Amino acid sequence: MSSTTLTDAPKSAQSKSNQSSHPAVPTLPVNEIACTQFQIAADHMKLEREIQMVLRTPYRELTVQVPVRMDNGELQLFHGYRVQHNAVRGPYKGGLRFHHQVDVDEVRSLAALMTWKTALVDVPLGGAKGGVTCDPTKMSRHELQQLTRGFTQKIDMALGVYRDIPAPDVGTNAQVMAWIMDEYGKKHGYTPAIVTGKPVNLGGSLGREEATGRGTMVITREACKAFGIDIKGARVAIQGFGNVGMWAAKLIAELGAKIVAVSDVQGGIVQDGGLDLEKTIEHMRATGSVVGMKGTREVSNEELLALDVDVLIPAALGGAITNANVDQVRAKMIVEAANSPVTPDADDKLLARGVKVLPDILVNAGGVTVSYFEWVQNLQQFHWSHEKVNQELEVRMVRAWKAVYSRMERENIPLRLAAFTESLDRVAAAARQRY
Repeated sequence: MSSTTLTDAPKSAQSKSNQSSHPAVPTLPVNEIACTQFQIAADHMKLEREIQMVLRTPYRELTVQVPVRMDNGELQLFHGYRVQHNAVRGPYKGGLRFHHQVDVDEVRSLAALMTWKTALVDVPLGGAKGGVTCDPTKMSRHELQQLTRGFTQKIDMALGVYRDIPAPDVGTNAQVMAWIMDEYGKKHGYTPAIVTGKPVNLGGSLGREEATGRGTMVITREACKAFGIDIKGARVAIQGFGNVGMWAAKLIAELGAKIVAVSDVQGGIVQDGGLDLEKTIEHMRATGSVVGMKGTREVSNEELLALDVDVLIPAALGGAITNANVDQVRAKMIVEAANSPVTPDADDKLLARGVKVLPDILVNAGGVTVSYFEWVQNLQQFHWSHEKVNQELEVRMVRAWKAVYSRMERENIPLRLAAFTESLDRVAAAARQRY
């Protein structure tokens, strides 16, 4: 397979395993969203300036160059990043993404979100994120492996089972994690706990694949109960039908909801009576897209966001709902399965209209929760059953929901502010005790 230079990578490029999950939508830089949300919470809770300084500033940022000899003989130079944001509550934890738009600002903000997310579900981990600026859809398996191993070598000094544990993200998968584990092990010996999201037969956890989608389902279920939405028969639209969106759709449908619309990078489909998800998945795997599914009508990603539904789940990239399109959104509840899919100005308008927005640091925390379980299993050299993983995930997600909902009611604040305040409280408390 031929390669491409970094400058001519197409805007919609994603990894083959994730391509269908990320529609091409206008975005606001995720770092601006994350910084705004942090400051609103810090001001609300009157957080000390010195603690704000500690929590806002990443502990370590690595920028590395990774030369790769491509299959055509050309030497191509890639740039990779690893940002370790905060570890006062435990080792750094966060995904690694391969995407043509990756830059240090994006990685920095996503690392901060991981700090808040791990604190919110109360796992003893901190926040980190990594990425490589590349177009994985234009790279062969051999090229991707060389890139992964080269990147691992360059950040080796910052990794460790009690220091920093990467995981999959956009454009990466279990295979990439297996290469990282193998490369790290060449120097340090057999170390399965160095990454999570691995293949199960290499120490990965049962239940990890569906974990983020399952967590999304749990929070959606609990929120529907709290806000008087009957999930049985509720109409649900999902923007982004990759791993997270697909599992969320399947699990929410099992509760009796109707998944009436889904989309991917090529567009969306609608069936008012509810999609046959198994047939939709079969069609997507056969054709590479949900578009063209028999018996459905096609819509654009923008049109999907404006559908008259009870629950809208943005499960693609950030910045999907902005000031430019928020007035067209008609859903009663928005469930942020993606990172930062609603911009702050759009958030304000939704709040004014009474639309419930379930924040990303709560909704999509199922993935890092089961990553924590995988890490624990690796350290103990003991394998949990699928049932146990799901039971423990349920406990963590419900407990996090109750903490956020309780703070929302107690302080009469929006859900997002309640989630950030709850999380910042926990991280700040640990920082005060350390410093």
